[in-house]
Amino acid sequence: MLKVKRLYDEKSTQDGMRILVDRVWPRGVKKEDVDYDEWYKELAPSTELRKWFDHDPEKWDNFKKKYFKELKKQHKRLEEIKEKSDGHNVTLIYGAKDKEHNQAVAIKEYIEKS
Repeated sequence: MLKVKRLYDEKSTQDGMRILVDRVWPRGVKKEDVDYDEWYKELAPSTELRKWFDHDPEKWDNFKKKYFKELKKQHKRLEEIKEKSDGHNVTLIYGAKDKEHNQAVAIKEYIEKS
């Protein structure tokens, strides 16, 4: 089962494999203080798209359209996540404050639709 969780939220035994999907390391936390298994930077939105979006909920639908085009180039990585989550918990972790409008939510949606 594929899940999404904020990096700053407490780890749970239900998380399973934890994959960070931010391009840059989240603010205010040391790498050694974060419990994650993989860091897939390449799945994060391009710098240009991330800056344009700026977590503005009004841009969410357009962001997803543009981001999904970027994700098409990451087919192997996304397929890997899909396979790992088949029968096992995999949690995509992210640093954004907005729990509804972030790349992890978009990645989950993209994988579930494919």
